Amino acid sequence: MPDETPAETTTRLRPVQERRPGRVLAAAGCAVLGLGLVGGALAGALLAESGAGEPAEPPGYSQAKGIWHDAPVDTLFPRTLSGPAAGPGGAARTWTRIVVAPDAPCTAAVLPKGLLAALKVPGCERVLRATYTDATSSHVTTVALVFTQADPATMRTLGSRAEDDAPPALKAPATVAAGFGDLQRASWWRHVLPDLPVVVTSVSGFADGRAVAEAEPATRAMTAKRTTAVAQAGLGHEAKGVGDGVERALRKAVAATLKEGDR
Repeated sequence: MPDETPAETTTRLRPVQERRPGRVLAAAGCAVLGLGLVGGALAGALLAESGAGEPAEPPGYSQAKGIWHDAPVDTLFPRTLSGPAAGPGGAARTWTRIVVAPDAPCTAAVLPKGLLAALKVPGCERVLRATYTDATSSHVTTVALVFTQADPATMRTLGSRAEDDAPPALKAPATVAAGFGDLQRASWWRHVLPDLPVVVTSVSGFADGRAVAEAEPATRAMTAKRTTAVAQAGLGHEAKGVGDGVERALRKAVAATLKEGDR
């Protein structure tokens, strides 16, 4: 780094020489030309900074669009998920996958209505879902990866334009999720990824099939000192924890495709 210099310096004043009209006009012309060049450079820099059109795609954005049919099931939905500090009070949590649904088109049967409506214009590609249970088999959580056709600019604003509501549950006969339906939904989580064309949703409930009078978003259910049955059972943490775990698996899969492309 160069040495700092004073903002102003004092010099000896010298007599002002007589100006000649020709020189004045030439100097003025040069000044105008110089201002034009500087202005053009600044404008170009601003346009480049703002994108001057479509914004550049974040790394892995294109790869993520097709990963829903390229990656193995166990890659996107690991058989087990871990959340070292995902439970209430920072408690450790682990979840086991109990069912995976076939990939599905984007309909109200697999998507929350607010998100489905928000994706009507940019487009929705496919939905992948799985249901997990916690280590004690007390809770069940359905998590979904919603692959969209949206561009990066749309993904950055999608969350503010989509109503946040509980997604449908995925039940599994002959498992602890056999009775997990819409009436059993207790808490939900949604994360619109700003750098990938994917939305992660999840919804949790009690494994005994009990109905819940009013489902709560995870952000509310995880509020300190909240006394509802949903909050006290940690179902907000379950929804968020499973959603976060599957998001990490997705990002790991996208990163792996980028490495393969560099070889």
